[in-house]
Amino acid sequence: MFLDPKIFPFTAQLEDNWSKIRDEFLALPDNAFDPWVQQQMHGQGWDVYGLFALGEEIAPACEKCPETAKLLKQIKGVSLAGFSRLAPGTHIEAHVGWAKSVYRLHLGLVVPPDCSLRVGEDTRDWEEGKCLIFDDTVEHEAWNHSDRTRGTLLLDFLRPGVKDFNSDIVPEQVLQYIKQLQSVTL
Repeated sequence: MFLDPKIFPFTAQLEDNWSKIRDEFLALPDNAFDPWVQQQMHGQGWDVYGLFALGEEIAPACEKCPETAKLLKQIKGVSLAGFSRLAPGTHIEAHVGWAKSVYRLHLGLVVPPDCSLRVGEDTRDWEEGKCLIFDDTVEHEAWNHSDRTRGTLLLDFLRPGVKDFNSDIVPEQVLQYIKQLQSVTL
């Protein structure tokens, strides 16, 4: 299920500043990205550059993306944030997320044609400079049928009325990856 981004006032700030965010995304070297931690579940071709994990800033990463980090710090209830890349020809198989306390946002940064996201029965295309918000606990899948990489800002934030994300049972491999991110100087 997709939600209307206008319900969440901070989305206007992200959309107004999307080109600055995109420029920081594009300035990152390829080797700064890691395969999505649960790639054995979702397949190859999806990688990420983490900026926030379990509500904590990953300082060395944020230093490399100061404009993006500044915007993210203004959003109350950020759980997870970073850049997400989907390689050409990639299809992330249908799956459900583990975090019931958050909604997931994608801000389109580099969006070639033939890139889509299905949540439940609804399929949408990403658009550069526009936010998509969805419930990650509803079955979803994504694909990039183009010959170029798709890039988004990925952000998990607390659902309205939820005070914290401590009730979520975080998969062990995700916890290990977060520890790795927090211990590395980028």
